[in-house]
Amino acid sequence: MKKLSILFLVAVIGISSCTTNGLFEKNVAIPNHAWDSRFQPTIQFDISDTTSLYRIYIVLRHTDAYRFKNLWLNIGVQPPGDSIYVNRRNLLLASDEKGWLGKGMDDIFEHRLLLNEKPAPFRKKGTYTFTLKQLMREDPLENMMNAGIRIEKVTE
Repeated sequence: MKKLSILFLVAVIGISSCTTNGLFEKNVAIPNHAWDSRFQPTIQFDISDTTSLYRIYIVLRHTDAYRFKNLWLNIGVQPPGDSIYVNRRNLLLASDEKGWLGKGMDDIFEHRLLLNEKPAPFRKKGTYTFTLKQLMREDPLENMMNAGIRIEKVTE
């Protein structure tokens, strides 16, 4: 019994030793739930702590009528005083086995999709700008409600 208690305590400490704080989240409504490729949600946020590690998520909300299992995005990131870096990503939203991979309520589903596999610091203080552009063949992309960014600070 004593060994079991010690194992439980070690597991709890291990799980709680690396937690996250929701530092910033902003979601932009997609007009008429039809994401035209010319509409590029732009999100800005300020970073003052360059020593901490962060996780970056894309946040997407769509209705159950969304016709695809994925979403192709160009994700633009512009650090303070620097040029924009663009990263093309194929974000998986559903699978054949499980259906929608996000959390759902009624016919609305939300996905928080991690962009950086390992937490990383922001290298410069100042205002960062993220731009999201959908690259799907269907244009406008029907039944997409919101697109956004979530930044979480990892605390030890």
